[in-house]
Amino acid sequence: MSRIGKKPIDIPNGVEIKIENNNHVVVKGPKGQLENDFNPDLSIKIEDNQVKIERPNDSAFMRAIHGTTRALLANMVKGVTEGFTVELEIVGIGYRAAMKGKSLELQLGYSHPIVYEPPEGIQITVEGNIIKVSGIDKQKVGQVAAEIRDFRKPDPYKGKGIRYKGEVLKLKAGKSVGKK
Repeated sequence: MSRIGKKPIDIPNGVEIKIENNNHVVVKGPKGQLENDFNPDLSIKIEDNQVKIERPNDSAFMRAIHGTTRALLANMVKGVTEGFTVELEIVGIGYRAAMKGKSLELQLGYSHPIVYEPPEGIQITVEGNIIKVSGIDKQKVGQVAAEIRDFRKPDPYKGKGIRYKGEVLKLKAGKSVGKK
């Protein structure tokens, strides 16, 4: 039995969950609405203010999709109540970020500034050298943070670039270390 999949998901106050045909789930909450299609072979039920997911058999695929479905549903519920935030840190002399309207403008040592337009449902704020990406969809928030980080990944020698807040880099020694 999947340890994650068999855990019920508590439905907080102010959250409404609708399970439509073919396991199309719509979650509405104070921050917005999310919808997703799940495997139609699973049975998703609402009982006693909790969402329970059951699988029809113990095949390897069903065991895998059982826990994944529960995790995705739990993230949808958390997203419409609290939301998700990823913080990125800019490290490097002359590297900076600023908001120009709704778009993010990055100066990362290239000959030109990089202008990034966030997708719908994602908010970006800049405070000093910290970029905060927030929204209700965990997958979108993580994807946007990864795209911003890709503009200038952390350098393994000097540590300059854009990194996740709290990310620990193991810096490499330069080529002069081996000379004597």
